Amino acid sequence: MFFIKILGCGGGSIGLTYCQSILLLLLLLSALADLKTDRIPNGFVLLGTVIGISGSILSGRGLPGILASVFLAFLLMYPLYMIGALGAGDVKLFLMIGSFQAAGEFLVILVGAFVIGAGFSVIKLVTEKNVRERFRYFFSYLYDILRTGKWKIYGEDLKQDYHTYCKNKIHFAVPILFSAVCRIGGLF
Repeated sequence: MFFIKILGCGGGSIGLTYCQSILLLLLLLSALADLKTDRIPNGFVLLGTVIGISGSILSGRGLPGILASVFLAFLLMYPLYMIGALGAGDVKLFLMIGSFQAAGEFLVILVGAFVIGAGFSVIKLVTEKNVRERFRYFFSYLYDILRTGKWKIYGEDLKQDYHTYCKNKIHFAVPILFSAVCRIGGLF
């Protein structure tokens, strides 16, 4: 019974279900790993997805609903991955969140993550004092796509200079974590 209660996403002692607590813990560990190593371990994501699917099924959420949330995450995030706007780990984190959350809840977390990420980006642009440089790069990227009619990976040419590349990126696992905390905590 204890096992079913834990995986069935029953109530926890701090107002969160066990599944919400596990999701937030995995997102926290993923964000810390992203900050430290620039990577999100697949083990966190795989474990989280298995727990999310199992807990969702045991709490009465049907497999079609779970798969719909995960597929929606993939459908929305894959194009951003293909152009280099998101890393593979970020996409996998959203897939994991989809295994825990219904599609509507997932979308709220997704939008929140992008709003928070935009805020982080603005702060980074201001503190790094490279607003003009970044906008010039962005508009030249868009112009190149319009001129050639072909998508290319955003920032690919910056990867040659690793210092510049790292200086101009944010670790998106952090806004994902903050968004999940805000949504699960009832802030939005």
